[in-house]
Amino acid sequence: MKTRLTIIGLFMTILFMGCSSTQSLQEYYIDSSENPNFLSADLPVSLLNLKKADLSGAEKEALESLKKMNLLAFKKDDSNGAEYTAEKTKVKAILKNPDFHELMKMNTSMGKATIKYLGEDDAIDEVIIYGDSKEKGFVLVRVLGDDMNPAHLAQLLKAIEKSDYKGEGLEQIGEFFKG
Repeated sequence: MKTRLTIIGLFMTILFMGCSSTQSLQEYYIDSSENPNFLSADLPVSLLNLKKADLSGAEKEALESLKKMNLLAFKKDDSNGAEYTAEKTKVKAILKNPDFHELMKMNTSMGKATIKYLGEDDAIDEVIIYGDSKEKGFVLVRVLGDDMNPAHLAQLLKAIEKSDYKGEGLEQIGEFFKG
């Protein structure tokens, strides 16, 4: 009996050691979506209103590789500075995962931003855009797709510029950070 308990204990220890203690980005989105300091939204690619635009073959291919975008934004105010710092630390820890490859870092007048991706250099499955501002809070955007090509992402930006998309459907994000 004692041997059986030892074997079960050893098995349970191995099982729990195999589990990662680092939260995934998807888990973070789910856990944060009910927090009133966060705005969470799933945005369909159709929101970009690119079906009517005159797209080149590469631009159409880029659009077809996209599935959807997930947005998570934390609004900082005078009462939640400690929570802002804690949440920002959690996100940065998740993004330090070596599976995330850095594409670009930016410093803008609005704050700092980082763009990372999951997948291979020529077959990206997810692009993560993270930006934060000490005054306003932070935003985390996941662009989900199938085998997105970095060159296609540039083509997609050109397509958005050519379209008549003016940010429709994203008004609640601006309002979230204003009020």
